Amino acid sequence: MPALSSSVVRIPTIFGPQSPVWYILNLTKLFFGLHLVNEYVGQIKETAGPSMLPTLNVAGDWVYVSRFYRRGRGIVVGDVVTIRHPMFPGTGASKRVLGMPGDFVLRDTPGADRGMMVQIPEGHCWLAGDNLPDSRDSRDYGPLPLALIKGKVIARILPFKERKWIENGLKDIDS
Repeated sequence: MPALSSSVVRIPTIFGPQSPVWYILNLTKLFFGLHLVNEYVGQIKETAGPSMLPTLNVAGDWVYVSRFYRRGRGIVVGDVVTIRHPMFPGTGASKRVLGMPGDFVLRDTPGADRGMMVQIPEGHCWLAGDNLPDSRDSRDYGPLPLALIKGKVIARILPFKERKWIENGLKDIDS
């Protein structure tokens, strides 16, 4: 009977750890994993514009946005949210929530000659920038559909020396 050879014959495989297919599959998994985190968990975004002064600087601030709050889930009056801007398609904005469905809000800038109250319809919210004179907000485009909310701003993370939690800036009135 012939003796068995001690050498092992390796059969090439297209799915082995050194093959191009293996790299492509792993890059695809990484891409989809990052996409899921970005869409459903959170993202880091740069802010720009004067509408949220003094909460956020005009330029150079990077914030963490939690996507768990998208489409208005869990949002309360006073939260800072990121939205798809209704006046400028393809752009976003950060604004503070001043009213939720059923609330009554002042439509015009406080102190203006006219002062009309409006009730926010179901499925909408009322937004305003912290810097009212330099903000395009619900005073311009009316109640915003909750479906346009992309997330809640949780923290400013850059610049590092100015990092802080973004807290609900509205306080209850003591009776």
